[in-house]
Amino acid sequence: MRAPETGRGIAGRTEPSVVFGAPGSAGTPGGFRILHVSTGNVCRSPITERLTRHALADRLGDPLTGGLIVESAGTWGHEGAPMETNAETVLADFGADASGFVGRELLDDHVIRADLVLTATRDHRAQVISMGHSAGLRTFTLKEFTRLVRAIDPATLPDPEGADGVVERARALVRAAAALRGWLLAPSAEADEVYDPYGAPLPFFRSVGGEIQQALEPVVTALTGVPAARA
Repeated sequence: MRAPETGRGIAGRTEPSVVFGAPGSAGTPGGFRILHVSTGNVCRSPITERLTRHALADRLGDPLTGGLIVESAGTWGHEGAPMETNAETVLADFGADASGFVGRELLDDHVIRADLVLTATRDHRAQVISMGHSAGLRTFTLKEFTRLVRAIDPATLPDPEGADGVVERARALVRAAAALRGWLLAPSAEADEVYDPYGAPLPFFRSVGGEIQQALEPVVTALTGVPAARA
């Protein structure tokens, strides 16, 4: 049975949390936290989380050396659950690591700490924003963020080799994308969606994985300033 798209207690159940950074900004001191959000946190957001980590490791050697932290959660998250077997297979197709994944329900603390929230659908984005915590300017669907990033001149972003490195570049990228959002609209509502493969056969999971990988490539390139290695 498909989990509903509406959230389960996403603003009611909280963990102790601290807001880092300046008013109106969230995140980890000295770092940049990316949060991927879907419904159950067993299909789309685990694939996106692990593909992002894999791409960052390819670009930076170790993503943590650049101060980038990548996580995921679900608006109706299966707390403590493993990712779907088909999702693991998709990650293996791309050479990404699925090991050690544990599903999480989206909590206020996750949103508070995130510098960038990338959701599978517009409904997920609306749910994150409805939780408050000044999330509106740093929450996008994945495909929406990709579209906006493509329109940003990388020469206007901080040098990733500079004093503050990839973290300041990432923060500048989010600000630039937020400024463009009202000007660069999607060609259709469906263009910003990654559809749920939960319960679907492996070919559909692979199709979704391919969409996610395609959407992530320009994002990771913009974040790091390092293009993907050509085969």
